[in-house]
Amino acid sequence: MMREGLHPGAILAIVLAALVYSGIDPEADRLTWFLETAPVMLGILILVPTFRVFRLTPLTYHLLALHAFMLMLGGYYTYAEVPWFNELRDAFDLSRNHYDRVAHVAQGFIPAILAREILIRRSPLEPGKWLFFLVTCFCLALSAFYEFIEWWAAVLSEEAAAAFLGTQGDHWDTQWDMFLAFLGAMAGQLLLARVHDRQIARLEANHQQQVAA
Repeated sequence: MMREGLHPGAILAIVLAALVYSGIDPEADRLTWFLETAPVMLGILILVPTFRVFRLTPLTYHLLALHAFMLMLGGYYTYAEVPWFNELRDAFDLSRNHYDRVAHVAQGFIPAILAREILIRRSPLEPGKWLFFLVTCFCLALSAFYEFIEWWAAVLSEEAAAAFLGTQGDHWDTQWDMFLAFLGAMAGQLLLARVHDRQIARLEANHQQQVAA
């Protein structure tokens, strides 16, 4: 049995508690909170029923939880008004609150590990150049699709658009978002591939032992 960090059940409980707390009285309006935290809800609805048939590595569960917290923080305050990043903006005389930029790096960094794991375990692909390339492509596609969602939200509700998009007056915000996700996807694979491979190997070995037993 692997003991690497919190048990997935404990991670789920913490994420659910944080989600409920973030929705009690968010600083953002209710629609913005829902739009920003919807990926967390969708992720829970997918990961919980599939836990027994396709359990992920501890690294992946912990990264997904981190991503969930980042989304909930953005949903609670809006990405343009996260307090600690307002303080950094004021302290360093920056042009904007950069929490949105950090979140889009994570939008590539964390999904890259999830996509990498699924492809390694459920396709003929093995760690190497093609895996790296296809995972990066997936993260770029995911980032582009998220920009579509922001566009559709802006079309449906101009009132919610400013808070949800969080462009902060930057006409190139969409391009920056996708570029940062691209960098995050590559960084995630370069930094975590070895740790991830070891955890996948242990997970598969444990599964084989359970099947043999």
